[in-house]
Order: sequence, then structure tokens, then C-alpha cells
Amino acid sequence: MAQPISIQFTRFSAFYSPLIATIAGGFLKEEGLEPRHSIAPVGKSAIAGLLDGSVQVAQSAPSQGFTPLEKGERPPALHFAQVNEKDGFFITARKPDPGFTWDKLNSGRILVDHGVQPLAMFKYACFRKGLDWKSLSIVDAGIATMDQAFRNGSGDYIHQQGPAPQQLEHDGVGHVVASLGDAIGPLAFSSLAATREWLATDAAKRFTRAYRKARAWLIATPAAQVAEAEAAFFPDIDRAVLTQTIATYQKLGNWTPQVEITRPAFEVTLDVFEYSGLITKRHKYDDVIAQPPA
Repeated sequence: MAQPISIQFTRFSAFYSPLIATIAGGFLKEEGLEPRHSIAPVGKSAIAGLLDGSVQVAQSAPSQGFTPLEKGERPPALHFAQVNEKDGFFITARKPDPGFTWDKLNSGRILVDHGVQPLAMFKYACFRKGLDWKSLSIVDAGIATMDQAFRNGSGDYIHQQGPAPQQLEHDGVGHVVASLGDAIGPLAFSSLAATREWLATDAAKRFTRAYRKARAWLIATPAAQVAEAEAAFFPDIDRAVLTQTIATYQKLGNWTPQVEITRPAFEVTLDVFEYSGLITKRHKYDDVIAQPPA
């Protein structure tokens, strides 16, 4: 009889295809695990599910560990595998602009995702591109409402995670002009987290074996085939848009072959949060990161 495993996403999109594919591609079932997945309720961290035992694996980000460390506390969970090794957000303009340069953001209003990590990454990308983000006309339209606000005519640019930008393009509302993943380069962006206790279990080893296989499959498989496997998870997303989003992330190199969260990638994440003033010191890798169980 298969062993149940509960997986919770902080956000749910094609950006997290390595974890979605682990479920959709049957890789967990091959390891005798029966997955159930959910999305963390608004205002509640997926880490909370790990702590109350209702969740075994949470999609999170290594930066989550900085919050308790800044308080002098030990993080309650560890990040044991990467999901994305690059930022997955894009800048979308109202009109096509093949010659786009980041300084053009000075000439208009930009709706920016004000989640803690997305905003920190946006500021750092501006810095990397020689742009003073404080000089920009930044709009906070709310994460849940910013897409509709842009569609209704608010702003000249919008900062979103896929597949929202690809859907805007499909609908003729906007045109992707820049990638934050390209602007910043590799770093520890999103991850899988679990408690220390669960990471010591046999189930953790089986999960990680499945996850390794799913990542390899995702990287090697044509985007259309991946989209077909994941389509049931995205009933409101046009299949062509889902395919385009997956292909874009494959091309950008978001899903690198290794499962491990590397020290160099972690150091860049520290750079980002240090630049935004969100950490007061550079935290230790081993206080946040665990090696994959398998």
C-alpha cells in the first residue's frame, strides 16, 4: 500500500514544474508514495504545515530561513533541494520593444510584485543593470489584483512570474521585454523544505529519488510533452501558454540538473537580501541548507 505524502506550495505556477512533475509524472508513485498537494492559505506560511505535521514537503525559498536567524532563533525547517536556480519573474511592456534596456523603466509606471523576495530581487536586478530603483515610479497593485489592474490600463510595465506574462502576450495585452533571471544570474531562489526529523526518514530518501528523476525528465523532455502531463494542474491556463512558459524556463536555465542547493547560489541570495537591507549579517549556509537525503 502506498504511503501518503502531503506537499504544500507557497505559490502555484508552472515555475515550480520540477515539483509538479514529480507528482504529475508518476515519479512519487514509482517510489511507493501517494502524493496530496495543496497551496498555503493566504497569510499562512507553508512552513507552518511542516511544523504541525500536516505537510511533509513545502515549496519555499532559502531566504525563508533568514527571518528566524535575524531574531537569533534556529530555523524550524531546512531547505534540502532547489526548485529554481534563477529568478522566474519577467518585465512585460504594453508594446513590443526588441531594443528594451532597463533604463527605459524610468519613463513609465511599473506594477511590481511586493512579495518580500520578488521585490528584493527586483531591486537587485535594477542594481545589476545600473538603475536606481528608488527613482522609478513603482506601483503596488496587490499581488492578487495586479494582473487585472494592468489589463485595465494601469501602469506601463508589470513585473510577474510565469505564466502570467505569457498569458498577457497570448491575449495581446502585453509583450515580455526582460527576464530577471537573466539580469541576476544563478542563485538560490526557490526550494523544497522539510523538518530535520522528516529528512532522516526513508520516505525522505524515496521522495528525493523521485524528485531527481523528475528534474532530469523535465530538462530533457519537449515543453509540449511536459505541458500535456501537467495540464490537469492548470485548467485555467491555455495549453499553448503553458507550453510557452515551460519552454521559456527550460531555455533560461531555471531548472539546472543538480538537486543540491549550492554554496555559490546561496551566497548570491545573501547578496540580494543584504542589498535590500533585509538581513543584518551574512547567515551560514549550514544554518539554512541541508543536503538532499538520498
